[in-house]
Amino acid sequence: MSDVPFGFGPSDRDRDRDEDRNPDRRPGEGPQDPFGMSGFGFPGMPGTGGPGGFDVNQLGQMLTQLGQMLSQAQSSGGGPVNYDLAAQMARQQLAATTSSLTGAQRAAVSDAVKLAELWLDTATAFPSGATSTQAWSASEWVNASLPTWKRLCDPVAQRVSGAWLEAMPEEMRNAAGPMLAMLSQMGGLAFGSQLGHGLAQLAAEVLTSSEIGIPLGPDRVAALLPENIEKFTKDLDRPASEVMIYLAAREAAHHRLFIHVPWLKERLLGAVEQYARGIRVDASRIEELARGIDPANPAAIQEAMQSGLFTPETTPEQKAALARLETLLALVEGWVDAVVADAVGERLPGAAALRETLRRRRASGGPAEQTFATVVGLELRPRRLRAAAELWRLLGEQRGLDGREALWEHPDLIPTAEDLDDPAGFVGRAELGDPIAELEKLAAREQAAKTEDPPAGDEPTDTEGGDEGDQPPPAPTG
Repeated sequence: MSDVPFGFGPSDRDRDRDEDRNPDRRPGEGPQDPFGMSGFGFPGMPGTGGPGGFDVNQLGQMLTQLGQMLSQAQSSGGGPVNYDLAAQMARQQLAATTSSLTGAQRAAVSDAVKLAELWLDTATAFPSGATSTQAWSASEWVNASLPTWKRLCDPVAQRVSGAWLEAMPEEMRNAAGPMLAMLSQMGGLAFGSQLGHGLAQLAAEVLTSSEIGIPLGPDRVAALLPENIEKFTKDLDRPASEVMIYLAAREAAHHRLFIHVPWLKERLLGAVEQYARGIRVDASRIEELARGIDPANPAAIQEAMQSGLFTPETTPEQKAALARLETLLALVEGWVDAVVADAVGERLPGAAALRETLRRRRASGGPAEQTFATVVGLELRPRRLRAAAELWRLLGEQRGLDGREALWEHPDLIPTAEDLDDPAGFVGRAELGDPIAELEKLAAREQAAKTEDPPAGDEPTDTEGGDEGDQPPPAPTG
């Protein structure tokens, strides 16, 4: 786990660490303290980009904006995150640095994806997954990705906002009364403010819709951000068209995998939800709050939130969910890495250099991973990317494209974290067998379990018993 999510943490966190992540960020800028007033971006407030100090001439504007935000909080549905505010803040922050895309930029994206799809046909048994291609500006990326961000952020935000309330003594909850509802609204605004800042930063740097390992946009839409790709290309010694085609191949490969492996996206999002369910708050800290803070004083409660009093603990459930998430992401990114290398390796002179650049960007935690970690509290980082890419490469050589892709038929067939420790050993196992046969074994095992477990009160018949029925079915291999 990286930075604790949604503003839970000490107010004196390590600023040098934040600046190392983004050296261009000005002091006080960004979502470091979203429960403080600076998190809402009020004009003239310290830390919001004003000329310093409180500007009395902008007091009316600030109060008007505050009233609009509170009104918006009441009409936003009462969710854990105010996504309307997040989208509005992100678009406002991006307005000064982005522009409308040109026809030439959109045509370049379309041509790159078409060429990449042709090359991918020879490198994977999965057919094309995208039915349309789009070029997005940074603001368009915010709009298109927001539904997926809701699914990623809601579980964690819901648990973070509710964990401290669940641990609070009942008498304190009764004493707080209506203050709790107000704090919930303010929490939704604070979370939305932090998410808005994070989305604006990420939108200015992300290259494709699938850069974090999950396609963030609509299904079957391959999308690239040409303005960001142009900035990314400036630091590389490669032609812009070559970089565009390579990124288009990665985007198209992600869509092929996620469309033709229907359980994959839900499994990844489920790991995030399992991580969120593991969030716990130490009840003894709540008792400390009850002794020292007046529940009728929202400023005191806000100060306690910023002091780290409610910082969630990392639980064993969270560690297990995070391990599953990292392994699955490594398998996804490793497959894409191996397939794209096979598809473009002999066609693009700089493919090897681009592959290494993007490997380092993903494995070391690029802008996408850093922003996601700050916003949600998770690092979507495939730490075993190289091992996973080697495993899929070896599988392709030994089993062919159809045999390699058949392992994605069921989640029980894909390699485990232990298999990534020894890719050659996994590929060379004699019992790996035929994945379709393994699926048939799984189905037979499930059917046998149903047959051997009759409803309560029923006596098993002779056909349901027997010596063979007393033995557990063999575990699936692979």
